[in-house]
Formats: sequence, C-alpha cells, structure tokens
Amino acid sequence: MQTGGFCDLGGIAMNIDSINSSSLLTQSQKREQDHQIQNLFSALLTEAGRKGYASAEPVDNQQTLTKNIQKTWDSWFTGELGGRYTQVQNPDELKHTYGEILVRAHNEGGYVDPKGFLQSLSHDELAVIQKVQALASGIKVESLTEEGALNLLLPPAAQVDLNQDGLTRSGLAYGMKFPDSNTPAAVVNAWEDATEDMSFRELAFAQLQVMLPKLTSNIVLDENGSFLHRYEPGDAGFKNPMAASDYSYIAAAKDQLAALEYMKNELPAEQYERQKSFWSKFQQSLIENGAS
Repeated sequence: MQTGGFCDLGGIAMNIDSINSSSLLTQSQKREQDHQIQNLFSALLTEAGRKGYASAEPVDNQQTLTKNIQKTWDSWFTGELGGRYTQVQNPDELKHTYGEILVRAHNEGGYVDPKGFLQSLSHDELAVIQKVQALASGIKVESLTEEGALNLLLPPAAQVDLNQDGLTRSGLAYGMKFPDSNTPAAVVNAWEDATEDMSFRELAFAQLQVMLPKLTSNIVLDENGSFLHRYEPGDAGFKNPMAASDYSYIAAAKDQLAALEYMKNELPAEQYERQKSFWSKFQQSLIENGAS
C-alpha cells in the first residue's frame, strides 16, 4: 500500500501506509495485485524457513517460483506507476534491475541471510533498492536489523513484521499498515468485505481507526490524563496489543460502536452515521468470516 502519511513516534518518523488515491488501479485491482505478490513472496519466505503473510494463499506450483518472481514483480510495479512510483525516473530500468535482484536473492540465499546477501551487492544495486523502497538515505547494511534487511528484498506490499511489534521495518524506516503480515486471513476477508465500496479517502480513515490501538498503547498518562512518556520501538515496555493472543477484532469493533454512541451528540450526524455503518458492517463481517 502506498504512503498515506507520517506520524512521529518519539522522534522516529513512521510511515503509515494506505491506498494511494492517484493509483491507476481500482481498489479491487490493487488488492488483487497485492494478494498475488504476497502469495508469491510468502511462498519464497516459507521455503527459506520464515513466515510470510498469515493471509497468503498457497502457490500452486512450487517449481515455477523463480520463473514467477520477475513476472509478478513486473506486474505489481507497473500497477504502481500511477501511484507509488509516479515520480520515478527510468522506471523500466528500475523495474528490471530490482527484479533481477529479487531473483538473485532467491537463488543465492538472500531470504535466509538477508544481511549477507545485501553485503554482496554493489553500490549501484543498493541504490536501486533505495529507490524502490523510497528510503531517504543510502543503505548501510551493518546498521540494519534482520527485519529491516529482509524487507529491502521484498516488494513493499509483501513486506513482513518479523517481530510482531506492529511495525514493518524497511531499512531503518518504520512503517505501519493494516492489514499487515500478521493479520489473520479471516480478519483480512472481513476487512475487504466491509470496505469494498469505500472511496480511497474513506478507506485510509478506516485503516487509521483500526490501527489506533498500535498508536496509543505505548503512551503513558498520569491519573489526571496528562502525558508522562511513551515507549519507543525497541524499548522493553513497547507493546503491540493487536499481537496479544486474546486480542479480539470483534470486541474492538464492539468497543468502537459503544464509543460512538457515547460521543453521538458531539459528532456531526454524517460522521456518526458513516462510522457507525463501517464498524457495524466490519463487526458483522468478522463474525461471518469466523474471526475472533
């Protein structure tokens, strides 16, 4: 998904991903392309002994994985030329070179040892990765975490949250999106059912609402509700409530609906009705899809 904005997490600029309204693809087409690339690269990660997307579907023929890397990447990249890569120069060259790097990563153990593979690349090849991943500064492999290195070798829509902290790290940058690699398949299906007819703007707002527990759970307030401090990524106290074994999306939707009723008289009628419609639909779809 394309950049929807940034939030500051204690001085750490964090990219919040959402659908880009300038994309040439419809929302349905965008989702299909994202699913295809998530399915393929999740299969590659599984082959390397890692976890891919929890919602990924099996790839039919494992023997065609290598053959499909360039093809699937080319298709996804082309679909993003009206969005994520609108301003990129020499897009065909960028697409081809990064595709070659992806094939090599698969063939040369890059998904097993991403830092080792990145260290084998030339300065120009690392610059290509920097452009594809829209990184602000050059790549210094020695400073990367395992997750940050691995995600440089995955197309943006297929990047994973290895440590389940709710953040998807690419290089040194932190990103947040919903659904992410750890979102259960039943929740993804419910989400797509509930947001099927939304505009891109409405979808981005709904994503932000669903991710609020990630954004607020590390803020510590005193008994008067005043800010004390917040835990940062990497701190011992940093947490992702959505990764807890007892986290319930259905209960979260119920709580949102209750909060809306409490605030009803303080919200514009149109906003109240719009949010109530979304959360009611999402809650019902979660139940129908067997989500917890």
